[in-house]
Amino acid sequence: MAVVIRRIARERRHVRVRNKVEGTPARPRLCVFRSLQHIYAQVIDDAAGNTLVSAGTLDPDLKETVSGKNKSQCAELVGSLVAQRAIKHGVKKVVFDRGGYNYQGRVKVLADAARKAGLEF
Repeated sequence: MAVVIRRIARERRHVRVRNKVEGTPARPRLCVFRSLQHIYAQVIDDAAGNTLVSAGTLDPDLKETVSGKNKSQCAELVGSLVAQRAIKHGVKKVVFDRGGYNYQGRVKVLADAARKAGLEF
């Protein structure tokens, strides 16, 4: 029961965040999803409804690199990879959508790695 309540609470927080944060063609939304084992990030243009770039711990480019690392190190790799792909796609500025998660731990590490790789938010 507690797991269901925790999931519902996160979804409610995510709805509150999404009411304020919207991705445009000029500044798409960098959305984060984390599970117990993995973390994923997408750059989304909400006006067109398209995902421009994405990365995650299950990504083929990261699959060998991720093995043997802890979850925070994996989040850092995902953040830098999604930033590199976004810059390659022509996106330099984004708005950050934490997905209803607290801005700490893996979410913060991913955001810091994306900033260090060149994304502005």
